[in-house]
Amino acid sequence: MPRAQEVEEVEPGILIWQAYDSKSRADLFSSALTTHAGTYVVDPISLASDGLQILRAQPQAAGVFVTNVNHARAAAEFSRALSIPILAHSELSGTPDFPHATAVQDGEELSRRLTAVAVEGGPAGEMALHYDENGGTLILGDALINFEPHGFGVLPAKYCLDAARLRQSLAKLLNYSFERMLFAHGTPILSGARAQLERLLAKSR
Repeated sequence: MPRAQEVEEVEPGILIWQAYDSKSRADLFSSALTTHAGTYVVDPISLASDGLQILRAQPQAAGVFVTNVNHARAAAEFSRALSIPILAHSELSGTPDFPHATAVQDGEELSRRLTAVAVEGGPAGEMALHYDENGGTLILGDALINFEPHGFGVLPAKYCLDAARLRQSLAKLLNYSFERMLFAHGTPILSGARAQLERLLAKSR
């Protein structure tokens, strides 16, 4: 598993870190989001000690959120280091990769204005996180990506359980308001993210 050296604050209360993974031949992105209940770490990869100290300096950690079956990454490491639970889709909780994860249901409010949203058709257990503060933030696992040569787009069909169902499921994200979007694979979109998603889905109709 790659280890990131630096943490970047892209918006107040939003941190990201990244590293290249030679096995998957892609950059892996992780994020931390400060909410009313504390800081949630999402799809974390390992951090160098300096980066981990920055993370520890955030408001009290509340949980490690894993967005799908492929993103166990360093979740167990962060859970131990920060003494917080791992949170994952209910269909993943109790499986070999997530034996002690707390089950999360579609539409469940993890804290005030922080909601988990199931996205069907991509990898198993895919869930997004939506935080309805400061214009809104949406954090995605694999369902949407934003890196070259693909740019901003839907996960390629060869990686999906059901590509057509994924596109249909993504439409429900438009029920939420969000200015920015963060990814497990790709550069964050920090303004106009909802409008970009609306245009993307309109092209596929």
